Amino acid sequence: MTPELALQHIWTLAGCDPTALRSASLIGEDPGLPSIYRVGTLASATIAATGLAAAEYFRLRTGRRQSVEVEMRRALASFRSERYLRIDGGPPPALRDPVTGFYATRDDRWIQLHTNFAHHLEGVLKVLGCANDHAAVAAAIRHWDGATLDQTLADAGLCAALIRTPAEWAALDQAKSIGGLPLFEIERIGDAPAEPPPTQEAQRPLSGVRVLDLSRIIAGPVAGRALAQHGADVLMINGPHLPNIAPLVIDNGRGKRSAVVDLRDAAGRETLLGLTRDADVFLQAYRPGALASRGLGPEEVARTRPGIVYVSVCAYGYDGPWAKRRGFDSLVQSASGIAFTEREAAGWDEPKHLPCQALDHATGYLAAFGAMVALARRATEGGSWHVKVSLAQTGRWLQSFGVMPDGWRADEVSLDDVSDCLSVVDSEFGRVSAVKPAEVLSETPAFFALPPARVGAHEARWA
Repeated sequence: MTPELALQHIWTLAGCDPTALRSASLIGEDPGLPSIYRVGTLASATIAATGLAAAEYFRLRTGRRQSVEVEMRRALASFRSERYLRIDGGPPPALRDPVTGFYATRDDRWIQLHTNFAHHLEGVLKVLGCANDHAAVAAAIRHWDGATLDQTLADAGLCAALIRTPAEWAALDQAKSIGGLPLFEIERIGDAPAEPPPTQEAQRPLSGVRVLDLSRIIAGPVAGRALAQHGADVLMINGPHLPNIAPLVIDNGRGKRSAVVDLRDAAGRETLLGLTRDADVFLQAYRPGALASRGLGPEEVARTRPGIVYVSVCAYGYDGPWAKRRGFDSLVQSASGIAFTEREAAGWDEPKHLPCQALDHATGYLAAFGAMVALARRATEGGSWHVKVSLAQTGRWLQSFGVMPDGWRADEVSLDDVSDCLSVVDSEFGRVSAVKPAEVLSETPAFFALPPARVGAHEARWA
């Protein structure tokens, strides 16, 4: 699979005008990072699709076509944006809890724990009955069979994944439930009149487009960030009780404003509904059904705001026994056979993840791409739209590219190697050095109009 073919797959699946592909130029080839998987192809194609969708929406507004160029080296820097983040010349706060990682089980299997949120860590320690110490956790897990612990932690609403082979994953009902699905879905969920975008003063593709971003960590926030870098007014909504990870707030908060709304009470829900009535895109990354239980599912939101583009991001897909299982990029890699295959190829002593959070970033860009395609359809056809993406579907697509047996031998890419991919901005966190958008649009360059802001820095209202 080449980057060009992967981009063509995305573009064709969305039913976009094939002639627009002539405007895209993709430079570079795998392996761009040490991995047997074609991570560079995934990065180049998903970022190029996002840039091309922005260019096409701009053409819809102005009649002017522009070229889009993506260099794989820069795309991979974007896929590692949290790794290259620096604050005042030094590293940002820690990204991962020390207990997060791989552990050997009693039956000589491996399991991955994900404990980056304090309540997830506390829950895991309670199940294991041990102290908050890596060695104590490792010893406790040695008393468990892998599959039993995997299911026990899932039943407790905690985050873990048994390391499976690709064949073991394929045999699970969850893998079968998404096996026949496309990479993403863009479906009409309601009627509404067409909303052509204003043609006046369209200096950026998404000028005037309002986006509610109800997401945290990486995939959802990357989608909101991608929309912001093409001019959307993105308002990030957090709950006052929800944990966040500081470096991700900074990296993925660029270009956005940030407000706090408590959806646990009626006043908070009414505030959000008020914002929704004036929004164009409603982006959320809660587990399937979570917002629907509060009256904020796609159909309900479409009734509140006919013409909304509702974008859903989840871990394991929207159907099947794992649909509501908590998951993150690394856990999906572990469950689906990616971490197993990386280990086997290189002969590592323990499982090995991809050299970046590739499923998160790719899924985020696909979500942003789907949002822009749906906005274009709304402009010409009308209707309310639902875009659905998941980490597991993205992972399955990456695995379908095939592997490069010696790809793991590729050179590592240091911060110095990507220094030309970075930009610096002053913020309330200090002087932030972070990765610039990778897509180069010839007429409307992608950039962040706002520095990152702390959670809750702004009022819950549109600018």
